[in-house]
Amino acid sequence: MPDRRAAPSTPRQADLTRRIAVGGLSFAVDVLGDGPAVLFVHGFPLDRTMWRETMALLTGRQLIAPDLRGLGLSDAPEGGYSISTYADDLVALLDALGVDAAVVCGLSMGGYVAFDLVRRHRDRLRGLILVNTRANADGEDAKRTRDDMIQLVQQRGTSALVEWWLPKLVSMATTPRVVEHLRAMISRSPPAGVVGALMAMKERRDATAGLAEIDVPTLVIAGREDQLISLDCARTMAGQIPGAQFTSIAAAGHLTPLDQPKSTGRVIGEFLEALD
Repeated sequence: MPDRRAAPSTPRQADLTRRIAVGGLSFAVDVLGDGPAVLFVHGFPLDRTMWRETMALLTGRQLIAPDLRGLGLSDAPEGGYSISTYADDLVALLDALGVDAAVVCGLSMGGYVAFDLVRRHRDRLRGLILVNTRANADGEDAKRTRDDMIQLVQQRGTSALVEWWLPKLVSMATTPRVVEHLRAMISRSPPAGVVGALMAMKERRDATAGLAEIDVPTLVIAGREDQLISLDCARTMAGQIPGAQFTSIAAAGHLTPLDQPKSTGRVIGEFLEALD
């Protein structure tokens, strides 16, 4: 049955967020628990809070969820955005936290960053969880859409993205609470960071050829109602990764952890337990 419970409210979440300075920027990072590390990388144009309900369901681990540069409460420089820069920021954050290696869980744009971590920082990964993401680079139509979004943000601010982008992110059965959470995340995103993220996604390299070389335990999660990445696309990607597990979640759109946090937490938890 689809998960429709209320957002968990735990005393631990009140003091989750730390400020960590790396590379001349200040990053907001949620850190919860102790044990083997799991690094959660959010999607566009969201922030670390999209993972909180899923994180609350996982125990016995150090759960780390940062805001990428330019998004959420992290600093938003006017330039310096690329998928590789995001990946390097995350490695620096792991260093600052004293974490040698982590399971990396990336959603959508966070998945693009995860692919870069696999390619250039393989020694920092214990495992990989790819949620609502794809390996291929943008085609020409997608690049034009990115350009249209950049123009929209530059002319009208990030709040203008809400009506454009929000309907594409969630399932038809999503709750008003999730919609309001998304609306708040998108609206408060700094314009410089949103434009930087759009440029980074537009210019990212294709990761398809590297799928066959991924040699860490991998889980691919797809939402059955994802409007941006089809179930077949996600299943095909999983099939190209040696030994990868694939699971799809009902009544979930492009943001499976928000549409179905309990189901998402369960499958992630089972995957993590199998690594121990």
